[in-house]
Amino acid sequence: MFTPLLILLILVFPLFVAYSYSSFNGYPINIKKYSCWGLGFNFLFFSLGHFVLTDGMIEMLPMWVPLKTLLIYFTGLIELFVGLMLFIARFQTFAAKLGILIFIIFFPANVYAAINGIGLGGHQWGPIYLLIRAPLQVLLIAWAYFLCLKDIKFNNINLSD
Repeated sequence: MFTPLLILLILVFPLFVAYSYSSFNGYPINIKKYSCWGLGFNFLFFSLGHFVLTDGMIEMLPMWVPLKTLLIYFTGLIELFVGLMLFIARFQTFAAKLGILIFIIFFPANVYAAINGIGLGGHQWGPIYLLIRAPLQVLLIAWAYFLCLKDIKFNNINLSD
């Protein structure tokens, strides 16, 4: 169950560092920028899993899925692409939208793995893991939507600055 905590730490770390630096120096913080960076680091982390833990990722797919290895590498490249785009200001909006789509599309594989108790990152705990994974997916989608896409303000701080 370490993986969900690591994902949360990676997600908030850039924003925490930027906020700490901003508080110390009195400079305004670009919340959208650092929120996208946190999401970007997560996508790079997710992508790494596709290349380092390929066999475990393959186990997470149903038997009827063809070309599993190729699919795992391809989806890893997509996550790498999204992760890198989240660091480039002009691509952040597109990357955040694509990230949300990826979270939605990939979620059934997580459900399958949890129900069957196979794969990585806690899926072997079985369906109980979905009690952690599902809210984590919702949090990641909300993070991408509200902090990387929406033009909202927190205490007069414009997120699109």
